[in-house]
Amino acid sequence: MEFEIWWLLGIPFFFSLGWIAARVDIKHLLNESRTLPRGYFKGLNFLLNEQPDKAIDAFIEIVKLDPETVELHFALGNLFRRRGEIERAVRVHQNLLARPDLPMEYQAHARYELGQDYLKAGLLDRAEETFNRLADTQYGAQARRALLEIYQREKEWQRAIDAATALQESGAGSRQKEIAQFYCELAQDELVHTHPDAALPLLERALAADRKNVRATMLIGDVYLAKGDVEAALLAWRRVEQQSVPHVALVAQRLMDGYRSAGRPLEGVNLLKSYLAEASSIDLLEVVFKAVLELNGEEAANQLVSDELRRTPTLLGLDKLLEARLINAPPEMVPELSFVKNLVHNYTQKLARYQCSHCGFKARQFYWQCPGCNQWESYPPRRTEELNVMN
Repeated sequence: MEFEIWWLLGIPFFFSLGWIAARVDIKHLLNESRTLPRGYFKGLNFLLNEQPDKAIDAFIEIVKLDPETVELHFALGNLFRRRGEIERAVRVHQNLLARPDLPMEYQAHARYELGQDYLKAGLLDRAEETFNRLADTQYGAQARRALLEIYQREKEWQRAIDAATALQESGAGSRQKEIAQFYCELAQDELVHTHPDAALPLLERALAADRKNVRATMLIGDVYLAKGDVEAALLAWRRVEQQSVPHVALVAQRLMDGYRSAGRPLEGVNLLKSYLAEASSIDLLEVVFKAVLELNGEEAANQLVSDELRRTPTLLGLDKLLEARLINAPPEMVPELSFVKNLVHNYTQKLARYQCSHCGFKARQFYWQCPGCNQWESYPPRRTEELNVMN
């Protein structure tokens, strides 16, 4: 391709065109900015400097001067809600909905924001009614998510199942794990009211939704135990190992009690020892330690804890070892060992907690749903110190 000298003459021409276009855009931008109220920039500046109270005051002045500023109404309502002034947020969004000239897309937006106001205020009935009216709008998916949250708060588990199913069918992602947990909640209610026959089909639906749902398998064992079938209960609880070995610690006490009730405690101890060898756990060790102490005596229990501490050195294990040593310690050694045991035990109380993998909320007991962030199955079945050692 040959180079033509006259091409160089086109460079200034195209540069001039670009300069003119930029000037036109800047001029247009300046004209638009002059039409915006001065308070808008003040409010924006306050927001950028994290001063929401002053931003609200600035936006209120604009709305008084120009009531047609729909977007500013939305901004103002959201600021009120974030600051906890729910009544004022509700009033802003209700005023928008009352405007006869408000376009349809803004009506849906205003109704969605109003539903969020009610939800934040804990007015769940009003929030539910508001979100239900958004099913066929562009806010349908967000409304279904909000309805799912409402039904969980109200413990309306069947309605939560319906909402999660509708959300899933709309293409918003899988909700199978949550649906399985909702069925478990329904089954748990039936068990509490001594209706084991009604609980069993619910748990089968839970496993149909999520075959790895450990909670459903554990509850199936509880159902058979409530019906007096210990062998079927043991069979169900042993299936937990096939779903998740670490979760065996949660069912260990049930297994040991079941084998003891069936007259085969030694079989139960040997089974739990095999689980402990496969997946170290302080909770599992606790159950095995007590069973070995009962069946095989102090020396065997002491040896069990000592071997486990060597295999997995943790302060929680040391606390258990000191407890074992105190059982047959010479009288002159008891005060000193008790002192050390109390020191270690007091410190390990901070480590012997379960921690949500989603929000970090710590709890002394295991939860299927985190009390902090409401996520399902976000708690690993191990204590925090054990997780740190594994990592």
